[in-house]
Amino acid sequence: MMPLPTLRIGQGFDLHRLAPGIPLKLAGLTIPFDKGSVGHSDGDVVLHALIDALLGATGYGDIGELFPDSDPAFKGALGPDLLAQALALIKSLYPDLQILNIDVTIFLEAPKLRPHKEAMREALASLLGIGSHQVSVKAKTAEQFAPVGTSEALAASVVCLLDLGAHKS
Repeated sequence: MMPLPTLRIGQGFDLHRLAPGIPLKLAGLTIPFDKGSVGHSDGDVVLHALIDALLGATGYGDIGELFPDSDPAFKGALGPDLLAQALALIKSLYPDLQILNIDVTIFLEAPKLRPHKEAMREALASLLGIGSHQVSVKAKTAEQFAPVGTSEALAASVVCLLDLGAHKS
């Protein structure tokens, strides 16, 4: 049997409704805004999509399988904590794992994210234990096209490239 290649690509996506009176969490940071994303956990679409991308690249399902919204233990859970748990699982299976790069696109009409993108890159790099030069954060509007464009929702898409190294049997 031919060994699997050690380079793997993962893709993740998350979408949440926006509502007033909820903190807006993106990439583990709280971004000043009058609305935040509604979710079972903290609604951080960036970290949720990142977890999906990492799990997808390693073949371990998705965030809903690992942290089901039917489990009250995850009610209000913080994205950085969920990411740490997902990474611990992945690293237990792939101890030589190297995250080569992460590419994040956030879809949000407001607030403008330009002033926060560098802080998000740094936060993601820190959470992943990689250099900020390995992380890209882009922000896109929906040009007033619903539901993102009318500020009813926000979304994030993440692609990652991993080197799994040797697989633990």
